[in-house]
Amino acid sequence: MCRNITELRGLQPAATPEEIAAAARQYVRKVSGITHPSAANAEAFEAAVAEVTETTTRLLAALPARRQPPKTVPPLRRPVGVPPARGGVIARLAGGAMTATAT
Repeated sequence: MCRNITELRGLQPAATPEEIAAAARQYVRKVSGITHPSAANAEAFEAAVAEVTETTTRLLAALPARRQPPKTVPPLRRPVGVPPARGGVIARLAGGAMTATAT
């Protein structure tokens, strides 16, 4: 359902409150179908984000340590200027990495 939400369990260092809140916001956006809450639904939306954030924080604290780190890196931990995987391929192709040489 939420394939773009990254795993927060097992990160080193542990997931920050900002990363947990960002994942909670993304989850609430997905299940509610609301990407930008209006004045009419902002209170309910933000309350849901706060509840999911609290629950996720408790869950991560209660789970045992992972044996291996997660396969993906949360968006807030990605280096600045590094394009997403698809963009990286496009950038390499545009840069001439795949051009043939004349002999």
